[in-house]
Amino acid sequence: MRAPHEPSVLRWRTSGHSSPEGQCVEVAGLVGGLAVRDSKDPGGPRLVLPAAAWDALSSAIRAR
Repeated sequence: MRAPHEPSVLRWRTSGHSSPEGQCVEVAGLVGGLAVRDSKDPGGPRLVLPAAAWDALSSAIRAR
């Protein structure tokens, strides 16, 4: 059985506003937060954020 945070288990998605060239950020839901990765490097590092941190980050981005 695979761990729930392994990339092959997570359901990654991109925004509908993503670049057609594939230059986008992908997110996957986790219990209590989200994982974020670069779509150009799906096997690369991931940033795991608690829900409150993701809410703060996405609010700050939208405010710009």
